[in-house]
Amino acid sequence: MQVEWDPKKAAINRRDHKVTFEEAATALEDEFSLKLRSEYRREDFGPMVRGKYAARLRETSNIIILDPEIAEAFPNAQAVNKALRGLLELLKANACPPPQAISAPA
Repeated sequence: MQVEWDPKKAAINRRDHKVTFEEAATALEDEFSLKLRSEYRREDFGPMVRGKYAARLRETSNIIILDPEIAEAFPNAQAVNKALRGLLELLKANACPPPQAISAPA
């Protein structure tokens, strides 16, 4: 399936919802995302609540969103971890404390 989108809208969606259009497009190819399996009925699941588990997920996850140019340079978790470990080694070698949480620019 070919999916196209407006780059400006994609950037806004990523900023506002923390989901890229590339990631969202994968749901269109998931055969189970489009309908319930025949043995289930909608009423079997009770009321749906948007964001029901969002707070718990925020508290228990450490997912980060890389800017596109960073993701291009570090295409997977292994590359990111290797670079960050190297940075921590440099900081330790120079007797610098590791960086604390830094607020993202607005």
